[in-house]
This record gives sequence, structure tokens and C-alpha cells, in this order.
Amino acid sequence: MSDQRQVDERYYKLLEEIQALDFVLVELNLYLDTHKGDAQAVKQYNQFTEKRWRLVHEFESCYGPLMNFGHSFSGFPWQWTDTPWPWQV
Repeated sequence: MSDQRQVDERYYKLLEEIQALDFVLVELNLYLDTHKGDAQAVKQYNQFTEKRWRLVHEFESCYGPLMNFGHSFSGFPWQWTDTPWPWQV
């Protein structure tokens, strides 16, 4: 494990926004499990999914991967061991 790097305020802001979007997406997913014909909810789900994808891409471009096992790309050298990990902040 490498030494923990310092992160700036943008790191925390992006991570908080991603976490908020994750919450919204889980709630919409649960709602849509029982209301699959709600076109407005599907539209909202897709809009939030796209926004989350953009924020994750921005975060990972600046700070490294959020997830492993093929869910996020890594720069070279291997970044997964760089700290802090998102759950450590």
C-alpha cells in the first residue's frame, strides 16, 4: 500500500455528489421494480444515471478508480492501491 495522498475540496465535493446520485438511483430502482410503466420515473432514472456516469468519469480522471474488478479503468502504475480510498474519507 502506498502512502496516503492529500486530496482537495473538489475530491470531497465530487464524491458527495456521486453518493447522493447513488441514493437517488437506488430509490428510483426500487420504485421502478413495482411501477415499471411509469415513463417519467424511467426518464428520471436515465437522466440521473447519465449524470452519475459523467461525475464518476470526472472523479476517476482526476483521482483514480472508484471501483475495481473491471468497473473502473486504471492509469499506470496500477492505481487501486493508492489511498485514500473513497470509503476512507
